Amino acid sequence: MVDHEADELERALRRAVRGEVSFDTTSRALMTMDASNYRRVPAGVVAPYDADDVAAALAVCRERAVPVVARGAGTSIAGQATGLGVVLDFTRHMRSIVSLDPDARTAVVQPGVILDELRTAAGAHGLTFGPDPSTHSRCTLGGMIGNNSCGSHSVAWGTTADNVRELDVVTYGGERLRAGRGLDGLPPRLRDGLRALVDGDLALLRTGFPELPRRISGYALDALLPEKGADVARALTGSEGTLGVLTEATVRLVDAPAARALAVLGYPDESAAAEAAHTLLPHGPLTVEGMAADLVAGAEGLPKGGAWLFAEVGGATREEALARARALARAAADATTDHTVVADPAGQRALWRIREDASGTATRMPDGSEAWPGWEDCAVPPARLGAYLRDFRALMAQHGLRGTPYGHFGDGCIHVRIDFDLLSEAGIRVFRDFSTDLADLVVAHGGSLSGEHGDGLARAELLPRMYGDEMVRLFSRFKDLWDPAGGLNPGALARPQRMEENLRFAPLPRRPVDVEFGYPHDNGDFSAAVRRCVGVAKCRDESVSGAAVMCPSYRATGDEQHSTRGRARLLHEMLAGEVVRDGWRSEEVRGALDLCLSCKGCRSDCPVGVDMATYKAEFLHHHYEGRLRPAAHYSMGRLPVWLRAAAALRAAPVANAAAGVAPLAALAKRAGGIAPERDIPGLAREPFTRWWRKRARGAARAAARGGEHAHGRTVVLWPDTFTNYLSPSVGQAAVRVLEDAGLRVVVPPEPVCCGLTWVSTGQLDRARAVMRRTLDVMAPALDAGLPVVGLEPSCTAALRTDLPELLGPADPRAARLADAVTTFAGALEDLAPDWQPPTVDRPVVGQTHCHQHAVLGDAAERRLRARAGLTGELSGGCCGLAGNFGFERGHYDVSVACAEEQLLPSVRGADPAAEVLADGFSCRTQLDQLAGRRARHLAEVLAERLR
Repeated sequence: MVDHEADELERALRRAVRGEVSFDTTSRALMTMDASNYRRVPAGVVAPYDADDVAAALAVCRERAVPVVARGAGTSIAGQATGLGVVLDFTRHMRSIVSLDPDARTAVVQPGVILDELRTAAGAHGLTFGPDPSTHSRCTLGGMIGNNSCGSHSVAWGTTADNVRELDVVTYGGERLRAGRGLDGLPPRLRDGLRALVDGDLALLRTGFPELPRRISGYALDALLPEKGADVARALTGSEGTLGVLTEATVRLVDAPAARALAVLGYPDESAAAEAAHTLLPHGPLTVEGMAADLVAGAEGLPKGGAWLFAEVGGATREEALARARALARAAADATTDHTVVADPAGQRALWRIREDASGTATRMPDGSEAWPGWEDCAVPPARLGAYLRDFRALMAQHGLRGTPYGHFGDGCIHVRIDFDLLSEAGIRVFRDFSTDLADLVVAHGGSLSGEHGDGLARAELLPRMYGDEMVRLFSRFKDLWDPAGGLNPGALARPQRMEENLRFAPLPRRPVDVEFGYPHDNGDFSAAVRRCVGVAKCRDESVSGAAVMCPSYRATGDEQHSTRGRARLLHEMLAGEVVRDGWRSEEVRGALDLCLSCKGCRSDCPVGVDMATYKAEFLHHHYEGRLRPAAHYSMGRLPVWLRAAAALRAAPVANAAAGVAPLAALAKRAGGIAPERDIPGLAREPFTRWWRKRARGAARAAARGGEHAHGRTVVLWPDTFTNYLSPSVGQAAVRVLEDAGLRVVVPPEPVCCGLTWVSTGQLDRARAVMRRTLDVMAPALDAGLPVVGLEPSCTAALRTDLPELLGPADPRAARLADAVTTFAGALEDLAPDWQPPTVDRPVVGQTHCHQHAVLGDAAERRLRARAGLTGELSGGCCGLAGNFGFERGHYDVSVACAEEQLLPSVRGADPAAEVLADGFSCRTQLDQLAGRRARHLAEVLAERLR
């Protein structure tokens, strides 16, 4: 589509619809991909406000012969949520539960409703929606209906098609209809055409579809047979948006078991588990999921074995569910190596998380090489699964490929990501040859090319191998009845393109991009790092649970460009250079990254380990290279320099007094790019290092007089910028506690810095220089093998990750320092295991620092709190201040919204006697400025109780 045609289309759509019409670079770039290997660039995006908007948008596109693709959360794995022309985004407005009837066990929903929202609403009445893909926290009902999604509980409750009652649809031709059972309610053209199609090929429709629980491939024309009630709604389900655009659906709800228990059964190997899966079905499980050790090696809580089946059962009570799970485990005992039965909901969630994250973790092989969908979900009769898996593994070996199968063993449906080389012509030929061979293998076992995710662009070309040419011609006739102009999602399912067309890797650079960080997990290739995002969109989860952090800016804004996936998509398009054309100078990418808090939550919470904080630092470095930077980069990005100067000049009293004068403070904030709503934190009158030097001199004099001095293990206490100049009481408390534990504390003789503020603002050349100077100072401690104790989680995490990843193997000292770094609680646990902390006996509330969660882990902190009698859990999520982020002009509202998600409500609702804990300076500052509560570092709380 040429520019003037796109402009005219945009104007016409703006006149016709009430929802948003977006033809800008960012909006188009965000919609080029789903969770598949495919990429198609749309002309624009429309977020319809209601069904009238859908009809109006279709009319505008129809007049201009512009194709239309309906899209939910974009987690499809076969490419059907990508498309040319106009994308209809149903996640913004059409996301209401219109009604819920617990007596009839039905709900009426709009296509943008997130599955978990429906399940929560139904759960209030003891009901649920049966199908539950692993993306349940963000996938939409419209997308599920388009794909005929299934999930792990289809053993009990079937596919989405089994749970759809009626569909309200608008065709590309403008017809608005309600599809249910029977043809009589349809427009005459469709009614007569469908009747003729079915009556003309009754024998083929009755014999041409394999009988198996996960037959998703092709159009479900057999649902139109008279003996099946001519179920038009069922025939439309799984049609991948190629027949009509869904505007409302009536779906079935089922009774949710009051209690559930999970039996995890260990088997010697994958084949044994696969062969056993169907034998569990007579016991009435809700689900039977399988996976092998090559996918979940090292996962905690699994019984002994080389492969596992997860068999969940329900009951009216916890005891009943537990008894049924134990009975199932006993019945399977002859074939198992071990088993465990879990009735505790938290324990079950932890185990299910292993399975749900597999769609992401499977994208990397054990050696770190990439693996891709393409044969993500083929299915065979459950009783043939063991034999099929053996043949499947042999076929992969024949083609020199690797993959880690897992999935819905009870339904005979296998998920797998395979290490296809989709970047070279030779690798793409292997992809095609393997795909055709595998299609034949699936058919030979009586299976379906798709068992959950649909055919889309990935497998539709191979449908003749499954159904034969005559049935595929019927599919084309069916498509033409509904969409004679071919305007809805062309290229998907009916009249498909070749499977190797539209691959999302095609426009990417073939040579590594010149970058600053080492990207050690991606062999130094920035493109490979960006490719980590496969689109499963865990970052689009709109509610944070437990200790999870990712992605706070998306939850605050609800805007795809501010999700981890959205930013990765824009970086992908920046590298591709087709939609985003300005490379590192792109304002679209800068805008999307602007609200990234660099919380690093994605580094741990994203199933594939996307590290957007690092990508942001990399981008900012190149974006501003040789150019004037934002004021905040000079004020807060170089904060250690200014604080060190103020300390040297003994200027803290003057600076603090000036910050208290409103006009002077306003002027300083304007000059420094600081949000006017923020208070400037006060400087410490005496930095920690000055206090330490005085104390050390006193200790030396005492030792010279024969006084006592510590003889324990020596540790280096890291005097980070925030502790040193802004909260020295934390350092002083840490010294007291560490010495009480019998450790000998030393502090570097010269100023050191982790370089974090330069990294987070993308001043990487300066960060590297700062880091190298720090390594020079730390060289004697490293040579002596001394552990380095960090107090500020963000700085400690920077030493652990940013330092070695920016300096790389060229400076081996960086890796040595990273290995030497430990947290305050970790040092006490590892170096003074017999020390008993003072008893505090108080409840706690507060924040686990996001970098602690993402990089360092907080297990040692939890154990130390428990030993001290500090009870309760700290909040997950992000405090929203995140170093310089919350102080920068334009970020205040998002910063507050992040804090209001978990942290501030938890503190407001806490017992007044609760100890407010926050080891991070940012977290403490946010609590002080937004809640008026003083939070303390764990070291301060413990030091207060020492003798």
